[in-house]
Amino acid sequence: MAQNFHNTSHFSSDISSSSSCTTKPSSEFYSLFSEAEVLEIIHALEVRREMPLKYSYKGRGARIWDDFYLKYIIPKWYRASNVEIELLNKNFAYINSYYQSSGKINIVDVGAGNSYPVKKFVSQLRKLNKINKYVALDVSAELLKVSKKNFQKWFPSIEFISQAIDIENNSIPQTLLHHQTEDPANIFLHLGVTIGNHQNRIRVFKNFKDSMGENDLLIFTNEIGSNSTWDGKARGGCDYHAGKIYEWIKSNIGIRYEDCELIRKYDLETDSVVANMKFRQNYTINFQYQGIDKNVNLFEADEITIWRHHKHEIPELMQEIEQAGLKIVQYTTNKYLTHIMVICQVASITGDI
Repeated sequence: MAQNFHNTSHFSSDISSSSSCTTKPSSEFYSLFSEAEVLEIIHALEVRREMPLKYSYKGRGARIWDDFYLKYIIPKWYRASNVEIELLNKNFAYINSYYQSSGKINIVDVGAGNSYPVKKFVSQLRKLNKINKYVALDVSAELLKVSKKNFQKWFPSIEFISQAIDIENNSIPQTLLHHQTEDPANIFLHLGVTIGNHQNRIRVFKNFKDSMGENDLLIFTNEIGSNSTWDGKARGGCDYHAGKIYEWIKSNIGIRYEDCELIRKYDLETDSVVANMKFRQNYTINFQYQGIDKNVNLFEADEITIWRHHKHEIPELMQEIEQAGLKIVQYTTNKYLTHIMVICQVASITGDI
């Protein structure tokens, strides 16, 4: 187990106890994370000044996300349809034609959340008797429980399996995708404009590519446009979700209300809109968990990124996909040119569809 971190910057400098508050994460915090995940959090805080967004979906974070989705994203009688549901519907004929000569297929929903975005899509495929099974994957075991409850209520006759997976650090185990007597094709879904939240997008694309076979498709969504044109007004996830994450971190790390503030801004270095926790006081966070005993020192005016989102310009998106060994076979934008749905296959396949 690698527990040693280089002390070559001011991030790990000693802070005198007289000028710093010392705090320890709560027992709830440690109940949510494995030893490897705690080490990743420590490393991200020290090296990137970041609390990885993916971990905000664990524990109570699952309820926060589900509430956010139901309140702001799921279609209502007074609100236009969800843009991702629209784009899936718009691309359904193409996707179905791609698998016209195939047998049944697996739906592999990576970052499944509460599974609402795929409900209509799965219903359409079920009517055509095309689905072998639905595989829900998410970093959050709590969200997987929400997914299972929803999916089995909607589609009790379709096999449901799930597993907690961090797609930023792992490819998808082949044992989840194949069967002893058959080898169905897979549709990998990565919805929720989640690709724009990842710290390392190319690594995520590579992990998808390493999971895919020659008959598989990857379908994902993201926002498109220039990040630097952000108007400074917090909306959607940057508003509600980031605010809830901020409260959760303060509570579970033990940071006093008056010692920090939440700021939202455009970050030039990552070309992303971010929500940062800015410290008004020096803090030492003491992580003690199993074999870990590590202090992380934060200074007055330091900023910790707790939420991020990166919009893609289309040429940049194509470049990232190519770098990962994938190839775009089709993409579609919504009518306002704010969102894109991209359909990819592995790049080693020759010929166009």
